[in-house]
Amino acid sequence: MNTIFWFKQDLRLSDNEGILEASKIGKILPIYIFSDAPSDEFKIGKASKLYLHHSLESLDQSIDDKLNFYKGDSKKILVNLIKKYDIKNVFCSRCYEPWEASHDAEIEKALAELNVNFRIFNGSYLWEPESIKNEIGSYYKVFSAYKRKAYLSEVRKPFRKPTNLHFIKDSDNTMRLHDLNLISHNSWEQKIESYWGFGEDAALKKLNHFIKNGLLGYKIERDYPAKENTSKLSPNLHFGEISPYQIWDAVGNIDSMHFPKEDLDHFLSEVIWREFSCYLMTHFTGFPYDNFQAKFDKFPWRFDKNLLNAWKKGQTGYPIVDAGMRELWETGYMHNRVRMVVASFLIKNLMIHWHYGRDWFWDCLVDADLANNSASWQWVAGCGADAAPYFRIFNPITQGEKFDSNGEYTRKFVPELQLLPDKYLFKPWTAPLDVLKASGIILGKSYPYPIVDLEKSRNEALEAYKTL
Repeated sequence: MNTIFWFKQDLRLSDNEGILEASKIGKILPIYIFSDAPSDEFKIGKASKLYLHHSLESLDQSIDDKLNFYKGDSKKILVNLIKKYDIKNVFCSRCYEPWEASHDAEIEKALAELNVNFRIFNGSYLWEPESIKNEIGSYYKVFSAYKRKAYLSEVRKPFRKPTNLHFIKDSDNTMRLHDLNLISHNSWEQKIESYWGFGEDAALKKLNHFIKNGLLGYKIERDYPAKENTSKLSPNLHFGEISPYQIWDAVGNIDSMHFPKEDLDHFLSEVIWREFSCYLMTHFTGFPYDNFQAKFDKFPWRFDKNLLNAWKKGQTGYPIVDAGMRELWETGYMHNRVRMVVASFLIKNLMIHWHYGRDWFWDCLVDADLANNSASWQWVAGCGADAAPYFRIFNPITQGEKFDSNGEYTRKFVPELQLLPDKYLFKPWTAPLDVLKASGIILGKSYPYPIVDLEKSRNEALEAYKTL
C-alpha cells in the first residue's frame, strides 16, 4: 500500500514521526507542494525562498532524487495523486500559520470523501499550543508562567531515522525544483548562500559545533555579536531540518559538571520562547497583524519614507544600527541583541510602525518565522504579551560600547569606519576633524550624520506613549 508523505516545514528524515509511521505501511510517495500564503503580506520572503530551495535540494539528494515537486492548489494536487496511485494514507506535519488550520480542515474533508486516512503529526514544537493552559483553562500571556508550566510537561525522545524507507517517484510529473522559481541566482543570493550550510546533516553538525564551542558561557556571551555563542539554528528549526526534540535531547543530556547549569537553562529558555511565540499566535490569531495590547491601536505613529529607507540600508549614522542592518542584507541573519537595538531604533527613535520592520525582516531573514517575527517585534514595541515596556528604549551608542567594545562586529559590516578609534566608533560625529580625516571619513559623504537626535527622539516617543 502506498502512502503520500507531504513535506512542509519538516525537511528531514530523522525525528519525523509521519515518515516513521508511513515507513511501517509500505512505499512512500514523497511530495512537496509550493503554494504561497493566501495574503500578499505573508508570501514567503526572498531570503527564505533562497534557503528553502537549498534545503529542498539537500532533502531530495538524501532520498535519491525521489522528492516530487508540485506548485499550486494543494487539495487538487493531492486528490489527483490519490486517484492516480490508489493512495489510502496521506501523512504530513502540522504548520501553525493562522490560515493553515482551515486549509488542513478542507483537505481532511475532501480526503474523507475519498475514504483516505489523513493524519497530521507534530514535528515542529515540543508542546502542542492547545496542551498548556492556566488554572482557569485559558492560555498564558506571560512568558515566565508559561515556561514554568511547560517545564512540568514531558518532552518525548527523538525518533530515529527509519531503516526501511522505500520512496517512489510520480513518473508523469515533469516539475523539478528549479521550476518552483525560488531563486534567481543574483549576486545578493550568492552572497547569502556563502554563509550557510543547508539540510539535515548540516543542521546536526551545527548543533554539535555549538555545544562544543558556543554553549559554555552562553548566558553572558550570547549578547556579544562578535562572539560565536549563538547557535544560529533558527533557519534549521523553521524549515524543519532539525527538530526541537533533537535540540532539547542533545542539550538536556549534557553533563552539568562540564557546563554551568545557567548556560544550559538559558539556552533551553530560548527554545521555549520560540514555543511561546507559536503558542501566542495559535490562541490570538491576529498576532501577526494586530497589537496584542489594544491600547497601542491609538499610538500616533509617523511615517517617513526617507528615514525608513535609511534604516533599511544601514545608513542611519548610528554604527551599531547600521552594522546590524547590513549584516541582515549580506547574510540573511542578524544577531539577536542587535535585532533588539535596530527594532527599538525604528519604533521608538523614528516612531515608525513595527509592521514596517516586521515586513523588512520577513523579506530579508533566512529564518523568517511568522510567530517568532511577530512576537519579537511586538515585544520590542511594548504592545505584545509580556512585552518590554515601551519606555525601555535601547541607546545605540551605549549598546555598541557595551556589547562590541572593540568594534570587531561593527567594523566588519561598516568598513568605512575601520580606522576610527574605539573612543569615537559609536558616535563618529563627536570625533575631531583631524581624527576623522586621519580615519578617511567625511561625515555626510563617506558616512552619514545621524538621521535623528537620540535624546530628542526618545523624549518625543515617551510623550507619545503618555497619550495612551
